[in-house]
Amino acid sequence: MAASPSTARAINDRNALRLLQQEGPLTARQLKQLTGLSRPTVADLVERLTAAGLITVVGEAGEQRRGPNAKVYGIVADRAHLAALDVRTEGVAVVVSDLVGAVLAEAWAPIAVDAGTGPAVERAVTLVERTVKEAGADRLHTVGIGAPGLIDPASGELRVSKGLPEWHRLLVATLQERLPAARVSLENETNLAALAEQREGAARGRDTFVLLWLGHGTGAAVILDGSLRRGASGGTGEIGFLPVPGTAGLPSAADCGGGFHSLAAAAAIAELAGEYGVVAEPDTELVAAGAVRAAAARARDEPVSADARFLDALAGRVAVGVAAVAALLDPGCVVLGGEIGQAGGTELAARVQDRTARMSPLSTEVRASLLGGGAVLRGALLTARDRAQDELFGPPAAP
Repeated sequence: MAASPSTARAINDRNALRLLQQEGPLTARQLKQLTGLSRPTVADLVERLTAAGLITVVGEAGEQRRGPNAKVYGIVADRAHLAALDVRTEGVAVVVSDLVGAVLAEAWAPIAVDAGTGPAVERAVTLVERTVKEAGADRLHTVGIGAPGLIDPASGELRVSKGLPEWHRLLVATLQERLPAARVSLENETNLAALAEQREGAARGRDTFVLLWLGHGTGAAVILDGSLRRGASGGTGEIGFLPVPGTAGLPSAADCGGGFHSLAAAAAIAELAGEYGVVAEPDTELVAAGAVRAAAARARDEPVSADARFLDALAGRVAVGVAAVAALLDPGCVVLGGEIGQAGGTELAARVQDRTARMSPLSTEVRASLLGGGAVLRGALLTARDRAQDELFGPPAAP
């Protein structure tokens, strides 16, 4: 069935806006070439989008023809402002951007473990409000939040967790109260990191892969056939609870000690580095990441050394988790994410891939994260931008 004229216009407008988002400012002639539409159709959509306040003239381009320079059109970036939050147990990071994703202001605030729920929430919300003001934004259109823990797929709320602070659960509701005009959404931090790595990092071009998060804790995000998989209760990827050999016991429903967490979380890696005499780089916030980065750098020049033996031992631990993922999902690619995955780089990734190949008949490429710990914040911002653009670039509501 052929699309109605109004539907065809909406599709053309949306395609043009997506091109302006992906390619940057374009002339009408360039839009015609990229969309394949006729010159009159492009002229009509440019007029519509300009009248709607979605695009504007941002400059001129001299083309190889007679006559005046061609107008260059771009998205009205300040049509909406967005915020992204990376919520950790020890603090919160905030970024505020315009509609096309250009960062206008960013900030970080530590939050003490003993701060108390109310003061912790107020500190986080105040940080957001102050960053919005510094960005010169009147209000926020969309807020994306990444946080650790299980998120109920029905309610979109963080489930109660023994190991996570209570202020995490209250932050979303408080932000929504203080920013009533904004659309506030919450997603698991590792899932957001995977989306960012797929769009801009180590998994670019792949529609099936698993991101294995290696940071203060461990986690995994699963993307199959282009879709993020969350599971029946939002628990897909809770790999820290995976029972594995080489630990003192088994995990429990309330404690991942004894699971994969005990092999590959930051504390366990820092302890392993100490056993091999590996010293972290100075001024490193996460000691385990500093040790892994220093060992990887030295191992390239000294393949037979304590640093190389440390990386081999660490790769053996990580490969246990990767082989389990491969056996269940056969993703073909696993990205070692988080601060530690990025710090290990290709030195660690190659070792993990080699050891996984010894344990599994399934071919699994192992890549190092390109975004590291910053992937969560980037994923939250990309998600907020997509949601805002879906609403603002969508067809107008029927009268």
